Amino acid sequence: MTKQKIFEKIEDQIEQGIYPGASLALYQASQWQESYFGLSNPQEGKVTQAGLVYDLASVSKVVGVGTLAAFLCEQGKLNLDLPLQEYYPAFHREDVTVRQLLTHTSGLDPFIPNRDQLAAPELEAALNHLTVLEDKTFRYTDVNFLLLGFMLEEIYGQSLDQIFQSQIFQPWGLVETGFGPVPGAVPTVRGVKDGLVHDPKARVLGVHAGSAGLFSTLRDLQIFLEHYLQDDFAANLTQNFSKEPGKRRSLAWNLEGNWLDHTGYTGTFIMYNRKKQKAAIFLSNRTYEKDERAQWILDRNQLMDLIRRGL
Repeated sequence: MTKQKIFEKIEDQIEQGIYPGASLALYQASQWQESYFGLSNPQEGKVTQAGLVYDLASVSKVVGVGTLAAFLCEQGKLNLDLPLQEYYPAFHREDVTVRQLLTHTSGLDPFIPNRDQLAAPELEAALNHLTVLEDKTFRYTDVNFLLLGFMLEEIYGQSLDQIFQSQIFQPWGLVETGFGPVPGAVPTVRGVKDGLVHDPKARVLGVHAGSAGLFSTLRDLQIFLEHYLQDDFAANLTQNFSKEPGKRRSLAWNLEGNWLDHTGYTGTFIMYNRKKQKAAIFLSNRTYEKDERAQWILDRNQLMDLIRRGL
């Protein structure tokens, strides 16, 4: 199976109206190959091309919080099995661990009444007092990473944008990555001002959001993934970090065999295989015309499976 099959699948999905356009980068044999498809801004007839800035949505979780957690673990500065409260005393319970948050096995109930009406201080207070359920099986939810973000701010004594900049973006030379708003970014919804973050919680929390809110480019994400493919801090991430039966999870990443991946609501995903030295970056704005999430998950998974098999 060749890359051609991957390209054909993307072209087919654009034709079906699943997303208007996409930027793709594939890594094998120590080289990146970039490809561009469809339109980045149908309203203005803009063709997808190199250098575009995308709203990463939940891919932000691994680019920011997940990477810092991996750094701190390797340095022996973060004990995964200590309660969150040890590092972040504002959280009201002692029985939720850092590991549980990083693997989405915390049992936290993400429901917050009138969430989208709350200002940042009220939202933070609600997150600090979430209900913890008995069931600790895997349940993917933003609240885990919002709390981890608050924890990192407590540890470093800075806001997340400053921490990410000094600890990750600057050392790695990620000059096109950061929190929005980013004028000229690929619009995620028709008619909505481009460069405003799509995720409502990230919009309220701004530079304090650990679950979403970052913008980036293909080029920066290539540099980012090369560090995961080569650096010592990421050497052991292909093991299962979850202590719950069922879903295998790395630190912040989804785990499928030797492939690690993370997806984003707006139509983004990044994935890599350290053993095979392969990687892929897919950036789109699938929420531009419509938001059919369940169907998108099926379509996205088909494309990701194709990349795992065909790269």
